[in-house]
Amino acid sequence: MDVPLYLHSIVKATSEQVTCPLGDESAILNLRNSIYYGLNPVGASVWKLLQTARTVAELRDALLDEYDVEAERCEQDLLILLGRLRDEGLIVVQEAAGS
Repeated sequence: MDVPLYLHSIVKATSEQVTCPLGDESAILNLRNSIYYGLNPVGASVWKLLQTARTVAELRDALLDEYDVEAERCEQDLLILLGRLRDEGLIVVQEAAGS
């Protein structure tokens, strides 16, 4: 069963992938299923941040600092992206201690 995503969830890219930058975008190869994924510039920014364990709130705040976007929209889109990355086995999700 997948761990749900909350603002206090800790997320990090799995080690079972290889990433290649493509200009402002990124390509990811999932080594478990040999499927390639492409990320647009915003997704590539998130992916770069995911190389270190962070909370979802930290990711959201970093995106709000970098892009001109409403906080609610940013949070919703980020949770959707992280859910897809989790479902494809590209990130690991943990609950923060004490939550």
